[in-house]
Amino acid sequence: MKFGICLLSVVPVRSEPSDTSEMVTQVLFGDLIVINEKINNWLKIRIVYDNYEGWVDDKQIQIIDKDEFNRLNKETSQYSLDLVEVLQDVTNNVLIPVLIGSCIRNIENNQFSIQGKKFIFSGQLSLPEQDIFINSVIENAMLFLNAPYLWGGKTPFGIDCSGFTQTVYKLSGVKLLRDASQQATQGESISLIAEAEPGDLLFFDNNEETITHVGILIGNQKVIHASGKVRIDKIDHQGIYNEDLKKYTHNLRLIKRII
Repeated sequence: MKFGICLLSVVPVRSEPSDTSEMVTQVLFGDLIVINEKINNWLKIRIVYDNYEGWVDDKQIQIIDKDEFNRLNKETSQYSLDLVEVLQDVTNNVLIPVLIGSCIRNIENNQFSIQGKKFIFSGQLSLPEQDIFINSVIENAMLFLNAPYLWGGKTPFGIDCSGFTQTVYKLSGVKLLRDASQQATQGESISLIAEAEPGDLLFFDNNEETITHVGILIGNQKVIHASGKVRIDKIDHQGIYNEDLKKYTHNLRLIKRII
């Protein structure tokens, strides 16, 4: 078994070992991975944070030894709170754009190291240990407003519905699974929209009653979600009402309280 880490801004993870294959998710700077298989220049990986699997180009992943993997995996993770910030790779004298949600470990005096490489980062980071406040969830969600929708995306430059909710909760120290259908298995069920509170996750289904969409309740009968772009729409017991289209676009199926 081999191990790796993402030291680039963002790397696509694909369903098959091909550049033309569907992107199912992304890894950001600092994400640890386990390598399960290799076919030509493609690595079958498992992302440590959420156990999601897929294929990445081996040129986009830094291989690390088991001891370094274990060291990094044990360290407290902090996450970048800036939409985009620049990190300095001191060893190679290059700059790396770091996106919101990227993982920084064991930083002291704005410096940290990975596999002998030294880095400097002076951006805002989530606190190593923090009380979870609903306000922080809502504030972090608002940072993504107008981010374009991208299937498999997890960044302000392209994000899908469950990548949005996963990242927003990650910034507040709460771990969600990757897909909407997986996130729907987490938390406490709430029976009625009238009983829901800001920060609750709202899940929506299709005609086959399969969970296909998720958003975050922000109060005042409003939901923030990624559909075309990250946007705010009205929500009621029936679902999401899009005022631009003058119709309901998503059928409410389930409400979950995570915090």
